[in-house]
Amino acid sequence: MLQEFKNFLMRGNIIDLAVAVVIGAAFTLVVNSLVDDVINPIIAAIVGKPDFSDLVINVGDAQIRYGSFITALINFVLVAAAIFFFVLKPVNAIMARNKKEEAATTRACPECLSDIPVAATRCAHCGIAVAPVA
Repeated sequence: MLQEFKNFLMRGNIIDLAVAVVIGAAFTLVVNSLVDDVINPIIAAIVGKPDFSDLVINVGDAQIRYGSFITALINFVLVAAAIFFFVLKPVNAIMARNKKEEAATTRACPECLSDIPVAATRCAHCGIAVAPVA
């Protein structure tokens, strides 16, 4: 049973998940710092204050702190925007560029759909003659 547990821990996807969690935690600190230390002060300079947590509605003895909710919502939108514009868009652009470079070297055989070089005149897999790409 101990060997089985060791095999479970040493599987590749468990290690990948552990690394992803650690990197995700570190990345969270970077994004939160970007929002708290860069974007929120810019908003404070424009609007006047980035923190609305002092906004409350008193209902009897209870307080409804809608200002904290507004602050959390604004922070969520800012974090999502930072991730989208500073991580997702650049990574997607890099991936698309790499895919174009890969796609330019091969094409699909019309008969067997195997990948063949663009300059090929005959498929190496099924032997059919293919027209060269101009």
